[in-house]
Amino acid sequence: MATSAGGAASTPVDGRPATAGRWGIAIAAVLVQLALGAVYAWSVFNKPLQAEFGWSKSQAVLPFEAAIGTIFIGSLIGGRIQDRVGPRPVALAGVVLYSVGIMLASLTHTKDQLWLLVVTYGVMGGIGLGLAYITPIAMLVKWFPDKRGLITGIAVGGFGFGAVITGPVAKNLLAGTSHKPGVFLPLGIAYLAAGLLGASMFRNPPAGYTVPGWEPSTSARNVATTDVYDLGGAFRTPQWWLLTAILTLNTLTGIAFISQASDAAQGLTGITAGAAATFVGLMGLFNGAGRIGWAALSDGIGRMRAFLGMLLVQGVAFLILPHVAFGIFAILAALIYLSYGGGFGTMPATAADFFGTPNAGAIYGAMIVAWSIGGVVGPLVAAKLYESSGGYTLPFTVLGIVALVSAVLPLITRPPAARRPASIDLRDRAGVEAPRA
Repeated sequence: MATSAGGAASTPVDGRPATAGRWGIAIAAVLVQLALGAVYAWSVFNKPLQAEFGWSKSQAVLPFEAAIGTIFIGSLIGGRIQDRVGPRPVALAGVVLYSVGIMLASLTHTKDQLWLLVVTYGVMGGIGLGLAYITPIAMLVKWFPDKRGLITGIAVGGFGFGAVITGPVAKNLLAGTSHKPGVFLPLGIAYLAAGLLGASMFRNPPAGYTVPGWEPSTSARNVATTDVYDLGGAFRTPQWWLLTAILTLNTLTGIAFISQASDAAQGLTGITAGAAATFVGLMGLFNGAGRIGWAALSDGIGRMRAFLGMLLVQGVAFLILPHVAFGIFAILAALIYLSYGGGFGTMPATAADFFGTPNAGAIYGAMIVAWSIGGVVGPLVAAKLYESSGGYTLPFTVLGIVALVSAVLPLITRPPAARRPASIDLRDRAGVEAPRA
């Protein structure tokens, strides 16, 4: 595609505007994320697997913990590779690894094969998930520089809604068979079909791509850097570490509650197990909605103000949770789910604002280590505090204090100062790599 002297993209030969088709690519990204987000439906497998194989609660959750713990491996590798070879091959590889891992999990037949479930569903599935998860996020910030928060929120919102769809489907499949791991085969096939369909449409925008009539923000709220950082350069800034710490702490507090939501609702408010299951399913909607809502809001109020709001909301909600009836409990829980999801919806746009879009895959992909750290530490802390105190007042109070103290980080985090002009690759300001001479 030719560009004008000012760098604006000209109209393609076929007469369509440069932005034609970008919403179709966004829909394809949501389709992939819906398949990946099924991992959050793991809780429906816990009791059936315990009943069939006699595993303890901690054993039954190991495959899920392995999946969350290895996501950052796939996101780190996938982010670096897709910045070089493009999003489609990386996303396709991730979808295949993720889906095949889940299908192979159906081979688990005996109690002593827990390791097989951990390796297939957990490690293979987790690494494949990371590969496929990071790719559409890095791709879409290049297609939508004018709507970075909204579009990344929509993309990862699909991930949040994945469990809402998969949960009842998996529950029905489990009810119809005595060999519970067998349901992973049809589920894996479904994820493969949806993921391949969506990932096959992935592509980066053409060289010189711009959105007609849009100019990078110059306001103090969301300043889009004109500097382009690679992963090593981002590591050398305090901002990368501050942003990763913010995402880690927002994830830690939110997922700690998610890990205990059903039991806490029953223990604190006295609702039945069936009502608690319905409650948890409905909360998944707020996980997805938060990814879109907070991300879109951050386009207007600023990224750091959005993160400040997420952490303050969680902090206050946790402090109140142990002392209210179910109606208020459900409202506070919804706010926690919204804020937890909001972190994943808002941080990709934040990383692109701070470090530029050409290497956004590698830079945000490395930040996904926050997911793995928070996903392991948060539930562990909540469980240990519950065991030591015999109730949820202590764990929720501690989590509330952690969230409120963490709110200091967005207040002190600012975009990197502009580097010397000689360090800026002007070819990459548009967010894509221009042809080299």
